[in-house]
Amino acid sequence: MRTVLPLCLSLLAVPVGAHPHIFVNTGLVFVVDDQSRLTHVQVTWEYDELYSLLVTEDLGVDSDYDGVLTAADIDLLTGFDMNWVEGFNGDLVGTVAGQAVQLSQPMNATADFRDGKITTTHIRSIVGSPSLVEGAVFKPYDATFYTAYDVTLPVQVQGSDACATDMMVPDVEGALALLRAEIAALPEAYDMETLGYGNIGVQFATEIEIACAAS
Repeated sequence: MRTVLPLCLSLLAVPVGAHPHIFVNTGLVFVVDDQSRLTHVQVTWEYDELYSLLVTEDLGVDSDYDGVLTAADIDLLTGFDMNWVEGFNGDLVGTVAGQAVQLSQPMNATADFRDGKITTTHIRSIVGSPSLVEGAVFKPYDATFYTAYDVTLPVQVQGSDACATDMMVPDVEGALALLRAEIAALPEAYDMETLGYGNIGVQFATEIEIACAAS
């Protein structure tokens, strides 16, 4: 996640321990038109309790710690995670027919706070001509693995009853063990990007594929 929050937690480099510091339960809704072309993706992020606490304290919301936000608090919270730095991909990578999908900046941001967790949503439109959704593959992940995205919230296709999603969940513990062993073997001074670790988060990404029944 890339924001301008003073916390700046997610702008730090991947630690030597190679483990995430922010945990986000994730949901996706793929919106298609009447020709089964992908037009928008709605993203839901539910943050872990610790990060939610840090954010609410930093923004000065829920100051009485009763877990109930006022309308003013919600307004202040809405969009806190939408101030993306230039070039940030929104921690969402997609392809259709093997071609990269270009997504717009986030729109229609919402925010909620329940059970000690912040939940936000935003919508991103497909830039350029929409493509058939069949065979589209999306991966929500942070390239640095500072933030871990766990796809535990609903994943749906909206606009077509003929299309459904299938998920491939990675072996996170196995990938972590391998990565830690690799990092432990590196020299004391090293550059993650040069050694090919600039996109380590993809090893821990859930892959979501969209398939549609023949008409």
